[in-house]
Amino acid sequence: MAVEVAKIELKSVQDASGLEECILTGRFGADQVVAVIGKTEGNGGVNDFTRILSDQAFRRVLLKHGKRRLDEVDTVPMVWSGGCDGVITPHATVFAVNDKTGPALKDRLVIGTAISPRLLPEDIGRPAMIEKVAEGVRLAMRAAGIDNPKDVHYVQTKTPLLTIDSIQDAKGRGESVACEVHDSMGVSNGTTGLGIAVALGEISMPRAEQICKDLDLFSSVASCSSGVELDAAQIVLLGNRAGAGGRFRIGHGVMRDALDVDGIYGAIRDAGLALPSRPRAEDLNGKLVNCFIKCEADHRGTLRGRRQIMLDDSDVHHHRHSKAAVGGVAAAATGDPAMFVSVDAMHQGPHGGGPVIAIVDVGE
Repeated sequence: MAVEVAKIELKSVQDASGLEECILTGRFGADQVVAVIGKTEGNGGVNDFTRILSDQAFRRVLLKHGKRRLDEVDTVPMVWSGGCDGVITPHATVFAVNDKTGPALKDRLVIGTAISPRLLPEDIGRPAMIEKVAEGVRLAMRAAGIDNPKDVHYVQTKTPLLTIDSIQDAKGRGESVACEVHDSMGVSNGTTGLGIAVALGEISMPRAEQICKDLDLFSSVASCSSGVELDAAQIVLLGNRAGAGGRFRIGHGVMRDALDVDGIYGAIRDAGLALPSRPRAEDLNGKLVNCFIKCEADHRGTLRGRRQIMLDDSDVHHHRHSKAAVGGVAAAATGDPAMFVSVDAMHQGPHGGGPVIAIVDVGE
């Protein structure tokens, strides 16, 4: 099945008019939508309700214009990342499939989704979570028809984090948890990143003491988010497959640090777009659909030898500093502020940097 991709600007947290327009103009049908990955304008924290509002708005449109039942629409993976700090524009990238195919010699974008086995509160930050996420990633690979892990360029996940209620649930069953509520977002994301890396053969199974500690272990294609609205890993996996058909191709690279614009252009080249040795935004020629970037403040407190203060700032959390900075770099590199930039990048790309995934329109 060929994949159609559309990037839609969100005019408010409950705006799904762009999705509705795509359906009404025949770009794709409501029942063809298989995944949504979006940025909302909330605080990006545990209590960010804008993710839920956007999720509900998009699902209402699918229910209104399609034939799927409510329970079927509810299973469509929608990964919402909160926080549009700096110049980042709230937006959603919608993925739909159709029955077209293409030449066997051309590899094009494919997508597979899966839900991992249930993640218990006591699994978060521990080897059990790595194993369950890895199992889900392998299921998503099969759903995409991908055999070779090297053909996987992007794994977007949404996993549970801890709440007071889930901690009490674990304690009531005689279990302990690996961290506190406000640390659990980063720990959930990081442990999930390791699960993706294990599934794709990027690393071997880590020891328990390496989880969220050994930052030399990472996946170069993982983008992990977490929230309170689910109890398993929701997995959206994208790669290229020969004969898939469609106009789109995906590639990836890494930003070595927050200023690594060459990492962004490297991902775009890997997706199949030819660029000059020193690219500019104009060289993209409207062919870039979107970039998906993870970032994190460097825990060493430096950037290219210069002292950084984001980890010392008590007024503005370092997540907001790093997201705004990398969002600005990405917008300047691409000429588009509607870039998907997400924080909490532990075990997702190198320390102080993060993975960059690019989807480009290469034609039929």
